[in-house]
Amino acid sequence: MRIAMYGTGGAGGVFGAQLARAGEEVTFLARGAHLAAMRESGLVVERPEGEIRIERPAVTDDPAAVGGVDLVILGVKTWQVEEAARAMAPMIGPETAVLPLQNGVEAAAELAGALGERHTLVGLCGTISFVVAPGRVRSLGGPNFIRFAERGGGTSARADRILATLRGAGIDAEIPPDIDRALWEKFLFVVSAGGMGAATRSPVGEVRAHAETRGLLEQAMREIYDVGRARGVLLSEDAVARALAFADLLPADGTSSLQRDLADGRPSELEAWNGAVGRLGRAAGVATPVHDFIYRILLPTERRNRGAARR
Repeated sequence: MRIAMYGTGGAGGVFGAQLARAGEEVTFLARGAHLAAMRESGLVVERPEGEIRIERPAVTDDPAAVGGVDLVILGVKTWQVEEAARAMAPMIGPETAVLPLQNGVEAAAELAGALGERHTLVGLCGTISFVVAPGRVRSLGGPNFIRFAERGGGTSARADRILATLRGAGIDAEIPPDIDRALWEKFLFVVSAGGMGAATRSPVGEVRAHAETRGLLEQAMREIYDVGRARGVLLSEDAVARALAFADLLPADGTSSLQRDLADGRPSELEAWNGAVGRLGRAAGVATPVHDFIYRILLPTERRNRGAARR
């Protein structure tokens, strides 16, 4: 399968390397020093279970140089989705599918608006992975998975082919019976844990260890549960309990991309995470005081980082 990995950060690096190692025809799209290092020395993914090294990856910063592909896996940040959708046009053929892996619940709708419903899948992933140096990605272990489906849910011949390709590369992949539920259950966990980690400037092990912060984490999860249910998402009654149990299984030093971006002076996904909870909650008539507080106290840092990025 011809695959374009649009964005070679944590998720793109990990899953793209697995696909390339399995012999799939993968082209990585990257920028700057990361692109230069991959051209010079390849792509290295550090994992507890063993390193993956792609010695001579196909890598570019120009979608037009790639041409038409069977599948685009979109690994950019949520605030880059609109730009990526425009830029990837040269890679989109009549049968091309685009699989978004963003942390949020709106990326697929944004892609469908730009590319059309027939090209767009709904997807999510789970991984604690990040770029540690140009050309080098580190995965801290724990669950690494991709879940996806056609828009509106369900499978198709192309979805089944993608599923087989992902599984053939050793990726934990699944087409869940209810993709909206899967998307919101991840949203419930990632946005709550990520926001709490960023607000407290603490890894997940510390957030979950103290009764006070664990209580706020649970309340934040409950707010997203209530917003999702109000919007017609069939979240299970034990969704919050399972999310808390999942948090207890993660590496104690784990941090979210939101937390790392804010701390490192980069633009983050704050608007699509905690900001989106408040916005969607207001539209549904559901109060979200914890997420509103997290959003407001992180907003000055977010705006400062964005201003610095424009200079």
